[in-house]
Amino acid sequence: MTEAEERAEIAAEQAYVDVVYQRLDASAVTARSLVAEGMARGHIGHEGGLVERDAMVYQANRRLASLDAAHEGLVFGRLDLLDGGRRYIGRIGVRDEDREILLMDWRAPAASAFYRATAQQPHGVVRRRVLRSRADRVIGVEDDLLDADNAPGDMVVIGEGALLASLSRARDDQMHSVVATIQAEQDEAIRAPSRGATIITGGPGTGKTVVALHRAAYLLYTDRRRFETGGVLVVGPSSVFMNYIDRVLPSLGETAVTLRAIGDVVDGIRASEHDVPAAAAVKGSEQMATLLRRLARSPMPGAPREYTGFYRDQRLHLSNRDLRRIGRRLLSRGSRNQVFRQVPAALLAALWSQVTAERALEKGEDAFIEELLGDHRFVDFVESWWPEVDAVEAWRTLPQRIAELAGDVLTAEEMAVVRDTWSPDAPRIEDVPLIDELRHLLGEVPPEIDLDAGLPKQLMSFERRERDEAEERLRTTSSIEDDSYAHLLVDEAQDLSPMQWRMLGRRARLASWTIVGDAAQSSWPRPHETIAARDAAIGNKPLHHFRLSKNYRNSAEIYDLAARVAQRTIDDPDLAEAVRRTDVEPRHEVTDRVEERSRELLDWLLDQIEGTVAVVAAQRDVEHWRRSLADVAPDRVRVLDGLATKGLEFDGVLVSEPDAIVAESAAGWRTLYVVLTRATSRLATVGTTQRWLQEV
Repeated sequence: MTEAEERAEIAAEQAYVDVVYQRLDASAVTARSLVAEGMARGHIGHEGGLVERDAMVYQANRRLASLDAAHEGLVFGRLDLLDGGRRYIGRIGVRDEDREILLMDWRAPAASAFYRATAQQPHGVVRRRVLRSRADRVIGVEDDLLDADNAPGDMVVIGEGALLASLSRARDDQMHSVVATIQAEQDEAIRAPSRGATIITGGPGTGKTVVALHRAAYLLYTDRRRFETGGVLVVGPSSVFMNYIDRVLPSLGETAVTLRAIGDVVDGIRASEHDVPAAAAVKGSEQMATLLRRLARSPMPGAPREYTGFYRDQRLHLSNRDLRRIGRRLLSRGSRNQVFRQVPAALLAALWSQVTAERALEKGEDAFIEELLGDHRFVDFVESWWPEVDAVEAWRTLPQRIAELAGDVLTAEEMAVVRDTWSPDAPRIEDVPLIDELRHLLGEVPPEIDLDAGLPKQLMSFERRERDEAEERLRTTSSIEDDSYAHLLVDEAQDLSPMQWRMLGRRARLASWTIVGDAAQSSWPRPHETIAARDAAIGNKPLHHFRLSKNYRNSAEIYDLAARVAQRTIDDPDLAEAVRRTDVEPRHEVTDRVEERSRELLDWLLDQIEGTVAVVAAQRDVEHWRRSLADVAPDRVRVLDGLATKGLEFDGVLVSEPDAIVAESAAGWRTLYVVLTRATSRLATVGTTQRWLQEV
């Protein structure tokens, strides 16, 4: 293959790509005209015109968004087939004026051969070509000759492989689609059945995250009505991670997906900081569910313990025991807020049963109810004894009540660490599932009712109707509505606590799942609890397991070191095979001049590579390093703690005080394993000690 032949092949591909982009631009013009036409229909003057307008504008704008998002590198593949035909593969499908396929959507069944064909099983493909593009310009091609026996004599084969070419690209602040270089085992996971739970495992750098995102795009393509109507929720470990993956799905033509960090899952609550590891371990434990259940059913602090009033000169009294009994009866019919409107009826029923004076009985129950509802002392008692409770406000009372609620489920040390690290005005990531649990346990207050018209009827239903009928009425008219989705994609799933799994499970009762993780990277100190909580959240849905076996991120030199760390902390870790070498070993420095040597090593990394560098330190030291390195290549250098690196990758990584990261939590070794595997080509460590290295 000569340079002239390569230029000729690129020019031929460019000519075809130009035709595809012309049709893309024509489609955009059509979509914009539909938007304008739809807006004009809103002037018809009747409701049907408005509905028609909204539908037309919505669909046209959605198509425009898809066309705009897929513009970069639209055409990325070509298949030359055994029957002499050719098939171009792209981020979305494009047809010519006669509705013939110019470009096949990568998710179409007929496109699967692009990912699954091999020399052993070519699936009717003679040559597979990857087009490398910048915007709408073809800058190179890479070929795989899969069926040499049936290749025409004049077929040109160019390049040394698109995958290795893509691996050498410098990293930046965003994850990119790998749609052109998906490997066969990855494609199998992407195209797994849509029902049930698809669990994707594999070591660092195996492409779990990007495969899961491509799977979300594939599901939307294959069953758009179900997944777009019901919604697809993607949950990741941090806002940094969510920003990193933000462009992947739009680049695949999909914009109808909700992306949220685990601290942002609950509407109205945003948390970006982690608790200290000891507090996080307590708050995430299954025992917290028991504690919160007790909190939701117990009287609020300051609630009165008894009631005394008068009616027609007769003293009426409800003792603490009476009130507890009434409270239990109320809670048997629904959650605290659900039965909020039933409280006056319950109290009035108990008080009316004490009326014995003949003159009072002659006036009847309605007169009794009317008089007590007009008595501000009774009304004030009702409001203070059974107030409407907000989940966040209930959560704020937890530290002062933890001893009375959790004496038999938490140790004194566990209760102390929760109290001592509590942040009532700024919930931590680990607090979000606690608030959501309380939101679920407390329920929502039912709509306002007309007490004058409805209360006697309430009394009847409370006192005389069958309990099942009352409970069903309460639950169907007043139950809290959880956010629910058709599909839930969870990344870094091995880090989720039991309480976080409960939170996600409430949003996926009828959903299918894609769950991505690696037990060796777990930051949760008791991984077996995570698996049990995951299984409870999934329920009895069918499971589809896929393991990714090739590490495309790390050089073999870096991964060999990281693998030894993994073996130090976990039995039989899932270690992938690194597919490339750089002949550059990781550098390790032990010194009393950590800051000075860190700057020198950082300069070395920045000189060695073109892309991004992460400086990773223990949680306690991150702010110091951010201030110290604020003036060093701010467009290329990121300072993070170990947990914040989850799911990210950098061309180079500098680890400050690895022993401090190990000592930071019970999962410190696994966190260090994660940190080391963020580096694609260069790794350096520096610290005052080097115990960690001696132990591996």
